[in-house]
Amino acid sequence: MHDTKAGEPQHERLFLFASEQGGYFTAAQARRCGFSSALLGHHAREGGRFIRVRRGLYRFRQYPASPREGVLAARLAVGRDEAVVSHESALELLGLSDVVPEAVHVTVPRSKRYRPAAGGVRVHTTTRELTQADVVIRDGIRMTSPVRSILDTAEAGTAPDQVVAAAREAVERGMATKRQLLAASRQRGGRVEQLIRRAIQDRQET
Repeated sequence: MHDTKAGEPQHERLFLFASEQGGYFTAAQARRCGFSSALLGHHAREGGRFIRVRRGLYRFRQYPASPREGVLAARLAVGRDEAVVSHESALELLGLSDVVPEAVHVTVPRSKRYRPAAGGVRVHTTTRELTQADVVIRDGIRMTSPVRSILDTAEAGTAPDQVVAAAREAVERGMATKRQLLAASRQRGGRVEQLIRRAIQDRQET
């Protein structure tokens, strides 16, 4: 998104941008569309065009509600465009786990500043680059890919059975290959590689 001159608010442009995020947008994103803090406050008053969800986070009032609004808001609440839904939250959204985590897991690059986690949000930082292959977008939510999600949860200490089940499901559904999982797991240490090998071996024996 290119910056626009102050005093030239572009409502349609902001709406198009927010439509890719379930109707949500951050104050920083609005500023890049020409909205000053005063103008944001004006539109967020009762009955106005915007709803102030929390500090720095807004939603178009007329945008249709989404069953994943909490997840969408959690990702944007950290205040970084680079943020992605990750770990157990990504596994659940990808259909690789039926365990709904107590908090929404979000990952940001360690080199970036971010807002402190709000209630119900757990922020992870990483020095591992989030490449294009590591990120997918589903239902307007930017999240880690199946391979990245499985390895992140394994490295973070998620229950081994949950990791193994997710890996087997990803291979079974064609969301990841055995070769991809094994190659990536070798970069995460012996424990993670052992879990992935166990998942693939179990699948071959069934």
